[in-house]
Amino acid sequence: MADNRADDTDRTMSAQEPVRRDPARTEPAGTGTTARHAMTGTRVDPGDHRSRRPFTASAAAARRRTVNLIATVISVVTTIVVLVLAVHILFVVFDANTGNDIVHWFGARADELAWQFKDVFQPDNAKVDVAVNYGLAALVYLVIGRIIVAVVRRAA
Repeated sequence: MADNRADDTDRTMSAQEPVRRDPARTEPAGTGTTARHAMTGTRVDPGDHRSRRPFTASAAAARRRTVNLIATVISVVTTIVVLVLAVHILFVVFDANTGNDIVHWFGARADELAWQFKDVFQPDNAKVDVAVNYGLAALVYLVIGRIIVAVVRRAA
């Protein structure tokens, strides 16, 4: 009789409490229940036999570092371009010696970088011409560079 009462108690307890399953236990495919991954405890489709690797915090940090590195490189490149254009403007405005190799180098690079901006405006004074047109090119490089950096950082 004692065995029957204990059995009745077990039946009433199991009827009142939900069945608790071990989250690490996976059930075979086709049982009609959602299985759980043995290591992570995440739900796995019974028909899906591929292992899924969770997106970890270290992977997110690595992606963030990579995106920040790319944004920094873009920022540095655009800053160097703007500096080259600004130095050339200063050399022209202050009548630097064009026979000097440094002045010549900055002038050649600035001519390459200012491509379509060299003749946007055509004032009578040559110094104003260089200052305005090369300054416009520098401004465009700066703005576009900052926009690209913002878009890249937002991707993180």
